[in-house]
Amino acid sequence: STLNPQNQNKHKMKQLVSAVSLLVIIFLSCTKAMAQSPAQAPAPSGPDNVTGILEKAGQYTTFIRLLKSTQMGDQINTQLNNSNQGLTIFVPTDNAFSNLKSGTLNSLSDQQKVQLIQFHVIPSFFSASQFQTASNPLRTQAGGGSNAQFPLNVTTSGNQVNITTGIVNATVANTVYTDNQLAVYQVDQVLLPLDFFVTPAPAPAPSKPKKGSPVDSAAGSSDDASVDSSCANCEGNVMFYMSLAFVSFCYLP
Repeated sequence: STLNPQNQNKHKMKQLVSAVSLLVIIFLSCTKAMAQSPAQAPAPSGPDNVTGILEKAGQYTTFIRLLKSTQMGDQINTQLNNSNQGLTIFVPTDNAFSNLKSGTLNSLSDQQKVQLIQFHVIPSFFSASQFQTASNPLRTQAGGGSNAQFPLNVTTSGNQVNITTGIVNATVANTVYTDNQLAVYQVDQVLLPLDFFVTPAPAPAPSKPKKGSPVDSAAGSSDDASVDSSCANCEGNVMFYMSLAFVSFCYLP
């Protein structure tokens, strides 16, 4: 049957309410789905930063200052994150630096400060147990294992690791940081390179003969001998002619 106008209005109203309700339900469902969607994966952590690690650990202020002033910190970070071999760093404490002779650091040139940091860095990863089978001398960033100017030798006694440079005997106190790519070990002494304290003797300059030297004396003796010899011959000739004249005078009529 045909609906009267009043019923038609009610019917349209129900349809409108149903449509609005459906939209509300769809909206709520979408909102709930979005809320329940898995959170985005956290961004990967940044590359290892040596200065950041040491700043967090504390008591390495002097070494950090050297890393920054020589720009070796940036170089180490770049190498660390672009190499598969890893790095091992021996870090002296502030107390170790304070035990140096007064003015030691200030007496170093800029190049020597770079070498000092490099001497504390091994361009490969060493776990604590790997030191027991390490081949001496270790190759550092300052020089190869065959470089006698930068020797770094490691010995172990049980779990204790000792380091000698030819100038300093140090001990690895503890592990500051390790992640199978970077190993940072605290040492109780600043590793001073032998090259800083042993200067090769300069080559001797060629000697020049001096007056009165054996060479001159020998030459003089030779000259004198030749003169004496010639004079001796002269005297012999004179005596011969004098004798001949005397005989001639006595026996000739």
